[in-house]
Amino acid sequence: GGEATVSFSWTRVAAIAVKELRDYRHNRFVIGTMAFLPLLFIAAPIVQLLTVPASAASSKLDARVGISLLYMLLIPAIVPSTLAAYSVVGEREQGTLEPILITPIRREEFLVGKALAVAAPTLTVAYAIIGIFLAATALFAHPGIASAVFAGSHVLVQLLFTPLLAGWSIWVGIAISARSTDIRVAQQLSVFASLPPLAIVALMTFKVITPSTGLALGLAAALLIVDGLGWRAVAAMFDRERLVTGVRT
Repeated sequence: GGEATVSFSWTRVAAIAVKELRDYRHNRFVIGTMAFLPLLFIAAPIVQLLTVPASAASSKLDARVGISLLYMLLIPAIVPSTLAAYSVVGEREQGTLEPILITPIRREEFLVGKALAVAAPTLTVAYAIIGIFLAATALFAHPGIASAVFAGSHVLVQLLFTPLLAGWSIWVGIAISARSTDIRVAQQLSVFASLPPLAIVALMTFKVITPSTGLALGLAAALLIVDGLGWRAVAAMFDRERLVTGVRT
């Protein structure tokens, strides 16, 4: 009942997000995840494109381009899922969750603050990696390969779906984290749960579903709605009493 009497405050949201980002700097797991996973995802696609012969058949070239671009989208799918899975259960294991939850902060503020703290570094890294990939392609790849990468809706799909895939992964990861008692189990489940939207993008990338700007925008709008509903669903299932006392209600 107390939460209903307290209006939503972006100041409290910002306080949670800043605290979370500050904690990230001292967490070796988080630093490792943000540093090494993106490096793996950028190395493979660049090698894929720079090693394909310029004389390759168009179908083989399209496949290489598709695989390379799909690697880029693994960053917003997988990186935030591991961080979000840590967000609640990790703090609970450290004993720092209860002092926050016994304050007047609303569960929506707590969840949005946690989500923003995951989204900010994820999107910064993801867009930086996309930029590096596109720059390397333009500078070092064969002109025919470069034109295939920049043609059609490839770049639009990258820019559009990066935050949307991250949003899905963040809310699914936080939901799993709020209901889990083990960090490793939460992270494994979160990675698996982050992949379904990526499968649809993969079908577009490999032209199993004929890609078009309209289709990309339609799927993006659908995923945006799902992300919004996901936030509501996570807030509704967030059980403050269970998290504080350990007793299921």
